[in-house]
Amino acid sequence: MAKLCVLKLNTEFRGAYYRGKSFVHPLLIAYVRKNRYGIPRIGITTGKKIGKAVQRNRCRRLIREAYRHILPEISAGVDIVFVARGATAGSHCAKVEKAMRDLLKKAGVLS
Repeated sequence: MAKLCVLKLNTEFRGAYYRGKSFVHPLLIAYVRKNRYGIPRIGITTGKKIGKAVQRNRCRRLIREAYRHILPEISAGVDIVFVARGATAGSHCAKVEKAMRDLLKKAGVLS
């Protein structure tokens, strides 16, 4: 299993929010921005509206696992920030993966 390249700094997240393009789905929101590193990087955000810590962590795990399935198809050189929505906590990995595919196709990032 390859290690994921993740966004960690607040400036990286803010860059994706303000300079990136957003795509909305009932389960997820995706902010996509080109980077100069030549590799896809991911950031995951879950707000307090999702629920308590257990639900927020479950949402992060679902998003991370769905991303791992899609990673080989993603074009290089993009930063993607996924924001979990209220319906994400009660859904399954397959639904999150389908939503993620829809969003990334809209963004033109999926090959």
